[in-house]
Amino acid sequence: MRVPLLDLSEQHRALAQPLRAEFDQILATQSFILGPKVEAFEAAMRNYCAAPHAIGVSSGTDALLAILMALEIGPGDAVLTTSYTFFATAGCIARVGATPIFIDIDPATYNISPAALERYLTEHCRRAEDGSWRDLNARRLRALIPVHLFGLCCEMEEIHRISEHFQLEVIEDAAQAIGAECPFFGRSGRAGAMGESGYFSFYPSKNLGAAGDAGMVICRETDLARKLRICRQHGMEPRYYHHFVGGNFRLDEIQAAVLNVKLPYLDGWSAARRNVADVYRAEFERRGLTGHVQLPAEPYRASDLPNHHIYHQYVIRTSRRDALQTHLTSKQIGTALYYPLGLHQQQCFAYLGYKEGDLPETERAARETLALPIYPELKREQQLFVVDAIEEFFNSSRTG
Repeated sequence: MRVPLLDLSEQHRALAQPLRAEFDQILATQSFILGPKVEAFEAAMRNYCAAPHAIGVSSGTDALLAILMALEIGPGDAVLTTSYTFFATAGCIARVGATPIFIDIDPATYNISPAALERYLTEHCRRAEDGSWRDLNARRLRALIPVHLFGLCCEMEEIHRISEHFQLEVIEDAAQAIGAECPFFGRSGRAGAMGESGYFSFYPSKNLGAAGDAGMVICRETDLARKLRICRQHGMEPRYYHHFVGGNFRLDEIQAAVLNVKLPYLDGWSAARRNVADVYRAEFERRGLTGHVQLPAEPYRASDLPNHHIYHQYVIRTSRRDALQTHLTSKQIGTALYYPLGLHQQQCFAYLGYKEGDLPETERAARETLALPIYPELKREQQLFVVDAIEEFFNSSRTG
């Protein structure tokens, strides 16, 4: 039996007719960029996230880049984030000339560790005469980017407490977590809408995926929203009058149309992913495999929030990760490594001076984690085949 890591074909077949109708309308009107479809999707996202402002952009990467540019973060500034995430998070910090500072992760959730964050800030940062907080190299601490990894929110109450004390702008990386919730000061906090700003990616493999690249910025302040709208058009308003250097970060009508069609299904798809995760958990526990693999953490499950986890990825960990992946590949089971190196270990960030052992939990996760197939349409028999193969691997290891 072949079990792909992700299969979008069934989702597309179910929505083919309404999507085709949207495409035909766009072709008929010849409105391709920042038109009524984009405006409708921005309004839908404001409602979905309960946020004052939503600005459609060309990708999740460009969303973060636009935020950093609009906040005028650049040379001499530092931005704290996690090393265990997709490259764009730190890449955008470097692109605007600022310095990424990497904080270690919690070994259960893989999200940035509030304890490690507070420890770094307390031990390595000082308040300057101008009232700003600076690191030991005198770089001004400007922002914190917590990444809601694999569909699970960070500990946002603790993160807000720390960021307020150290005067850090909170920019939520919700690229993998649209719709995810966590307890937040007596209410439900929704990924992307708990910080001063947040952003989403709608890359096709995301829980809410476009037919190409697309992204969205969520923010609270009207002035920042206005600046972001100008930034996405080369800093231009009105036409051919440029207030600052922005970028070409505009969202296409076709991508907005796809997302408008899909958004009403999102919570149902997230619930289906949780059902898949529940089957995995039950099977791993029933077969006594939890001594061999660590299952995904669900720290907010007892909160009764519907979207306590949206399972963008289902990630297990084992010290025998590479051998297990080879075994699963031989069974035609799709897997993926997210991520084989921490960002602090990447060649392009060697100039930052990190060395092996600086972020031990990040480095261990990079050696041990493995993503298994998960998507709303994954069949139970496919899941059982996956768990059968994992059980076979560990049983053969014992007998061998």
